[in-house]
Amino acid sequence: MEKEFTVSDDLLASKKQRLANYFIDYVIKTLLGGLVGLAIGFTAYFGENIILEWVRNMNRIEEFIFGCIISLIYYNLSEIFLSRTVGKFITKTIVVMEDGSKPDYKTIMVRTICRLIPFNAFSFLGTLSRGWHDSLSKTYVVQKELFEETRELFYSLDEIGRAEESIN
Repeated sequence: MEKEFTVSDDLLASKKQRLANYFIDYVIKTLLGGLVGLAIGFTAYFGENIILEWVRNMNRIEEFIFGCIISLIYYNLSEIFLSRTVGKFITKTIVVMEDGSKPDYKTIMVRTICRLIPFNAFSFLGTLSRGWHDSLSKTYVVQKELFEETRELFYSLDEIGRAEESIN
């Protein structure tokens, strides 16, 4: 019977790493929003003033929706293709499934949408450094190097065990 690798609590990113991820990604999302604003302004300069007027007159709800769209684009693109955001690159962490595999795009979509839950940031106040967007999507943010070493060791030991079984 073959054992399957499982992410353990000692592989999880620390609360400090998660907090750093949050602030770094917040800065990146703000910059992205600014770039989109510049693009809209640049487009408006060449004739499409309707869009610029809409942006200038956005109410709080429209600003919130704009921020949600930026978040959805940022988190989905970076985590679907790289399993990491800029913050996770800097803190050397990565998003994985419980078995250590890369999450599929549906899982990342669930994870990203769960980030929009009000007070999601406070869900990290528990004992483990897992928030609602982790637990609801069944994903884990782990320390990349430690995770890779542990997983490699697990599978190499499993390989040795299978080789011994086939000899006997």
